[in-house]
Amino acid sequence: MVAEQQQPAKLRLAIFYGGKSGEHEVSLRTAAAVIGALDFDKYDIYPVFISKQGAFRLGSPLQSAQVGVEQLQFSESGGDLLQTLFEQSGETFDVVFPLLHGTYGEDGTLQGLLEMANVPYVGTGVLASAVGMDKVMMKKVFAEAGLPQCKFIHFTKSQWLQMPDQILAQAEQLLSYPNFIKPANSGSSVGISKAKDRDQLQAAIELALLFDRKVLIEEAIDGREVEVAVLGHNQIDASVVGEIVPSNEFYDYKAKYLDGKSEMVIPAVLSGETSELLRKLAVKAFEAIDGSGLSRVDFFVERTTGEIYLNEINTMPGFTPFSMYPLLWKETGKPYGQLLDELISLALLRHEERQALKFSLE
Repeated sequence: MVAEQQQPAKLRLAIFYGGKSGEHEVSLRTAAAVIGALDFDKYDIYPVFISKQGAFRLGSPLQSAQVGVEQLQFSESGGDLLQTLFEQSGETFDVVFPLLHGTYGEDGTLQGLLEMANVPYVGTGVLASAVGMDKVMMKKVFAEAGLPQCKFIHFTKSQWLQMPDQILAQAEQLLSYPNFIKPANSGSSVGISKAKDRDQLQAAIELALLFDRKVLIEEAIDGREVEVAVLGHNQIDASVVGEIVPSNEFYDYKAKYLDGKSEMVIPAVLSGETSELLRKLAVKAFEAIDGSGLSRVDFFVERTTGEIYLNEINTMPGFTPFSMYPLLWKETGKPYGQLLDELISLALLRHEERQALKFSLE
């Protein structure tokens, strides 16, 4: 009589999505796409909806991959999941996949919560998430690592209120026009403007300060926008290079999510030498912030000189099957479902490594 083989236990996987962010709706679409691609034979999948007010709501385990955005939004009734997370000491779930973009999602706050609850989670840790979200701190870390960047200045709201004329003069002297104005902490190009004169610059600063207390002004590079996906923990892999051809003057929120006219060219038409250098710089940027799991690293390649400028790193990039990050890996040889499995495995590896650390001298 042949012994019956025991099936491996399924992982209890929680999908966190929504959140107190201007990218709430983007997160919902990402969650629906990821759930649709997960293997239900490997995972018991629990949806965790975070409302725009910041309430955590746990839904019933999902029975089907066919889930719409409407089904992923739960009412405000019932208990708050946070209480459960801490009371259970992380035993509620085996691993969490946080699919939140922007503030309170990829800025280290949620990651810190999950560290306190001792729950493994997909993606970068607290420090890397915070540095990757704050464009000013990110640029300072990249500068320390010797990575090539365009010229920039930064200031706080209080500094702007105290000396606006000096800041405007500094921007004009160092950066000239046109230039880009960005809130230090925002995602999906929210609050970003391009200024061609002093009036536009002043209006753009006022807009950026609605979204954050710190503002960054950068010189405008006449460059091609190219991106590299990175994946790994102690060993980091880089994807092929992709190029964004924006439908607007620059790749803003409308071009990313609304008009559907921007074009992705994968792989980007670049020399082999330039592509390889971009991949190496992407890994170096990921290591500079002590990244883990995943990130998308964005560059400019200057049109006339071919000079490379590192723009930013995104520690929780768009993740629908039609987003740049998964498409880059698909072209590199990792289909969407395999990519999700690898990210979950990396989350468990990172957590196991952290659990082996000592936290006292006893």
